[in-house]
Parts: sequence; structure tokens; C-alpha cells
Amino acid sequence: MHLMTNLCAGAGPLALLVFGLLPTLWLNRQGKRAARTAATLALAAFGASLLAAVTWLCQPTPGPNAFIYFDNLAAVLLVLVSFLLAVVSRYSINYLAGDPAQGRFTKWLCLTGGAVLTIILSGNLVQFALAWCATSLGLHQLLLFYPDRPGAVLAARKKFIISRLGDICLLTVIVLVHHTFHSWNFSVLFAAARQIHQAGVSTGMDISAIGFLLVAGAMLKSAQFPFHSWLPDTMETPTPVSALMHAGIINAGGYLIIRLNPLVTLSPAAMSTLALFGAFTALFASLVMLTHASVKRSLAFSTVAQMGFMMLECGLGAFGLAVLHLVAHSLYKAHAFLASGSMVSMAKSAWTPTARPNAHPLTLVAAFATAIGLVILAMRWLGLETGHAPAPVLLGCTFAMALAYALWNLWSQSLNFKMAAFGAVVGGGIMVVYFELHQVFSRLTGQNEWANSQLNTWPGMVLMAVLLALFLLVLVVQTQLPAWTNRPLFQAAYVHARNGFYFTTLANRLVAAVWPVKKTVK
Repeated sequence: MHLMTNLCAGAGPLALLVFGLLPTLWLNRQGKRAARTAATLALAAFGASLLAAVTWLCQPTPGPNAFIYFDNLAAVLLVLVSFLLAVVSRYSINYLAGDPAQGRFTKWLCLTGGAVLTIILSGNLVQFALAWCATSLGLHQLLLFYPDRPGAVLAARKKFIISRLGDICLLTVIVLVHHTFHSWNFSVLFAAARQIHQAGVSTGMDISAIGFLLVAGAMLKSAQFPFHSWLPDTMETPTPVSALMHAGIINAGGYLIIRLNPLVTLSPAAMSTLALFGAFTALFASLVMLTHASVKRSLAFSTVAQMGFMMLECGLGAFGLAVLHLVAHSLYKAHAFLASGSMVSMAKSAWTPTARPNAHPLTLVAAFATAIGLVILAMRWLGLETGHAPAPVLLGCTFAMALAYALWNLWSQSLNFKMAAFGAVVGGGIMVVYFELHQVFSRLTGQNEWANSQLNTWPGMVLMAVLLALFLLVLVVQTQLPAWTNRPLFQAAYVHARNGFYFTTLANRLVAAVWPVKKTVK
């Protein structure tokens, strides 16, 4: 049974990698036929992944294999990534039809997709790192699909430099892990980490360094502040590339932390650092996103914000929720990019609330109190103990702020008993689904064993208070925006946010100084 699972799981990435290694000249000559063949292989890889997942569920006992580590987490993400690869490759057939470089695009699409699937299936840290680097190099070629566009070249070079910094972090981790644990095999590493957790002994400098380097590598890979500016600048690449990045590429940093969470949780300080940077990235990118009229650029900043929130979840030790977030965001955002051409017409036909004055303080207080009450009721309904689950409580409160904003919007349109009851019932149902899905994914992926132990100490309490204050501040600001639009201070802040607070400009100048982009004269 284990052999069947491994064969099915490894067949997809192997087929894509072999096809991607075919000569570029031959693939360019084939053009659309090569794209159709790649789409067929990707669909077959998705079918093999489904078969591997079903086979695993029939006998979920890992066998001794140093090259494939297959568990529930790998099963979920293997099906997700192979499905998105099948969709993107099929979409690309007609999207690039007639382009003389369609074969080259197909080649790097297959190589990049095969490398991502290899990351998911890797059974040891060296194999993981090699696939990690191969994914980045494949994406670099896709970002340079139009090499005559200076903007595309600059974005690709920014991504290349940042990715090499991430590779250095991961390579250093390889050295420190072997020096500390004398193995790179995931099974051995996780067993050793479990013994350290159970013993409750303080960790040394090497283990702390491993945690911080893994956090740094994840932040560099997943476009976290201040290394985020390359992602919104990749919009000059073909749209399928933007969708492909959500198939385990831009969220590979989150997968790194989730997969190696037994090691990362040995360094609570590193996890708290990740949570703080993730929360700041989420809030920063959300503000910048609201200022952009370009659909694809707004979606890119939304991805930065979502990756920040996923890093927050990982930093708090809510790994099951992070997996759920990864799956939901990948599916939603890949669809959003592929459908970005029709977004304008969809927005015109969508309902938008009528203009309203500034939020009444009592309405906002009532919405916030209702949302907090729904969080408490949902947790009591599901039997969650708040004292033993600080991370879900914090994230539940953050979710409650989003629900409070939705209730405020609803009640501002028509505040009566029927509308208030409707909002409370729907909001309560959403809260129950939220916490239930969190528990389901935690059990499914086995990610409820580890946590950030620092959250139960006073520094952890301070961290959670700061995070709650930041999200609460954004909620208040968001509700006050209608009254601030004509104020000079707000208009000046809008201009600065529209320019990404000039971090993108600074990054562009640094890259141009190190690696100048030659402008082509037509």
C-alpha cells in the first residue's frame, strides 16, 4: 500500500519534470501541441495525486522512505497544487496561442510545477532545499517571458536577489541541522524535536538559530515586509504566471514553517517574530491595496496581505488554520487572476452600498460587542477552552473585527429588529463554521501538537495585546474613512499609500544600482 501511494505521488512531478527538460527549440516548434501535452500531463498528475491521497487514507501509516514523506499534510497540498497546475496549464493553451515562445513558456511551467510538487513530497531537508531553489529559478524564467519589458526584468531581478537571500538562509539551516541532529531525514528530525518538546529542556543557540533562519527564509519566500515589492511588480508577466504563483510558490514560505513546525516551535522567540512581521505585513499591504485601481496590482497586494496573515497564524502556532488559509486563498486567488479580465464588468454589475455619513459610534460599538459575543458563544458551543487556546482566541477576535465591520455595513443601511437578528444569526453561523474548520484541519493535518509556548508568558500576552490593538485601530480607521476623504491629511496619506510608502521605489533603486536594467531602443 505504501509503495502504491509513493508511486502515484511521485509519478506526477516526475512526468512534468521530464517533459520540461525537452529541448526548448523543439517545444517552440510544437507550440500549441506542446501546451496541450503539458495540460494532459498536469491533469494526469492531478489524477495520480487524488489516487495517492485516497490510497493514503486507506492506510495512513508512513513507511520507511528517505525521499518521500507522505502524510495528511502532503496529501492535501499535493491534490491542491496538482489541481491548480492542471487548471493553469489548460488555461495557458488558448491564452498564449500564436505566441512564438509558447513552447518556452510550457517548458518552464512544467519544470516549475514539478519542482513545487517535489517540495511537497520531499523526505529530507536537502531534497527540500534543492526543489525550493529549482522552483525559484523556474519562476525567474517565467517572470522573464517578455525580456524586452524593463518593468518585467526589474521585477524578476528583485525576486532573484531576494530568493537567493532565502536560499542562503535555508542552506545555513541544512548545515546547522546536521550539526545538531546528525540527520536531514524528516522522520528523524521530527522524532528528535518531539523528544526535546517532551523533555521540556531549554534549547541551545543552534536550535534558536535554526528557528530564526527558517522564519527569515519563509518571510523572504512569501513576500513579507520589507521584501514584498517584487510581487506587485510582476504584473507584466502573462496572467497564468500570476495564478501559478498561488500553486505552492508564493505560499511556499508558509509551507516551510508548517512542514518544519516541530523544529520552529523549539524557538518561541522566532515564532513571535514571525507573528509580529506577518501582522504588520497584512495591515500594511491591506492599506496599500485599497489605493490601487488596477485589478491585478490590487490582487497582488491582497496576496501580500494574505501571506502576512498566514504568517501570523503560523507564528501563533495555529498551523491547522494556516493550512486551511493556504488552501482557500490559493483556490480563490488563482481564480481571481484567471478571471481578472472580466472583473471590471463584474464590478459594474455588482451591488454596492449607497454612500453614507460617518459611522455612528453606538452602531459601531453594538456591532463590535455582537461580534465578540458571537465568538464566545461559538467557542462555548464547540467546547473550546479559551485558557488553553490563546492563538485561536486571538485569531477569533481578529475575525470578530472583520465580522463587526460587516455588521456595521449591514446595520448602517437599515437598522431594525429584523435586520439586526439576520446579521446576528448569519454572523453566528460563520463563527461556528470558522472554528469548526479550524479544528477539522488541525486534526486532518496533525498540526495541533505544537504551539507557540511564549503566548502563555507575559511577553506573549504583550505581543497578543499589540496585535489586537493594531487590528482594532484598522477597524476604527476603516469605519471613519467616509468622513475623512475631504481632509488634507487624509489626501496626503492616500498619495503616500498609493506609492507603497516608497518602499518599492527604494527597492528599485537598490536593485538598479546593483544590477542595472538596460533600456531597449525601438
